[in-house]
Amino acid sequence: MFKRRKKDQSFSSDSSASDTAMPPFPHVRTTPTPSFKSFLLMLSILLNLYLLFLTWAPSSAPLTSPTRITTLSPTTRRHLLFSVASSSLSWHRRLPYLRLWYSPNSTRALAFLDKPPPLPLNSSSSSFYPPVVISADTSAFPYTFRGGLRSAIRVARAVKEAVDRNESDVRWFVFGDDDTVFFVDNVVRALARYDHRRWFYVGSNSESYEQNVKYSFQMAFGGGGFAISSSLARVLARVLDSCLRRYAHLYGSDSRIYSCVAELGVGLTHEPGFHQVL
Repeated sequence: MFKRRKKDQSFSSDSSASDTAMPPFPHVRTTPTPSFKSFLLMLSILLNLYLLFLTWAPSSAPLTSPTRITTLSPTTRRHLLFSVASSSLSWHRRLPYLRLWYSPNSTRALAFLDKPPPLPLNSSSSSFYPPVVISADTSAFPYTFRGGLRSAIRVARAVKEAVDRNESDVRWFVFGDDDTVFFVDNVVRALARYDHRRWFYVGSNSESYEQNVKYSFQMAFGGGGFAISSSLARVLARVLDSCLRRYAHLYGSDSRIYSCVAELGVGLTHEPGFHQVL
C-alpha cells in the first residue's frame, strides 16, 4: 500500500505571514545649492531690468501728428465788454462816474436801463457815455424777498442780454453798477492772466465781514464789479432765465448770478482789485 504523501506545507500556508516586510524607501529632500540660488536671483533681476527698459525706452517711431501750441494774442481793452446796470432815475446823477473811465475810442461798454431816461442827452455829450440799452420786461419772473427790489432780476439778466447781442471778439464780460469806477487798464492786466476759453468767474467778496456772513464769502459783490469769461458767459446765458426762477427768494442780482454760476460747478476766482468802497 502506498502511503499518501503529506502536502507540502509551504504551498498551503499563508505566504504573507512568512514574507519579511520591506522597509520603505527613504525620502530624499533635494536642497538647491547656494550657487543655484544665486543664479535664480540674478536671472530675476535681469528680467526686471529688461521689462523696465521696454517700458521707459523712448519710441523711435516719428509722430504722425505733431502737437501744435496755439499762442493767443495779448488781451487788450477791445477784448472786454463792460455792462453797467443803471435806471432811468439814477442815470443822469451817475454820468460823472461813467465819464471817469469810459472812452468811446478804446472802451466797449453798454448801459442797461429799465426805460429811456427822462431827459435825452444832447448829441455833443452823448459820445462820452456808453450806449443805452433798454432791458427786457422781467415782470413774469417771481421775486419773493420781502422788502427787496424787483430790479435785481433785471440787473441779473444783463448778463444774458449782453451775451445775446453777439458782439464780436469779446473775451471777457465785465459787470458793475452805474457808480462803479473801473480802472480799465488794471482790469485788462488782471484778466489777461487767465484763459478766457476756460470757465472763470472773477471778482472779490465784500470788505464787510457782516455782508460776507449774510451773503457769502465766495460771492463776487456787484458793487465792486466782476468778470465772466466768454466761454462761461455763453453757457450761463442759455440757462439763466430758468435759473432765476429757482432763486426768487434771494435779495440782489449778484446773489442770483453767484447761485447760477455755482450750479454750473464754477467757484469764484478771487481778484482783490475788484473791491467796494464802504
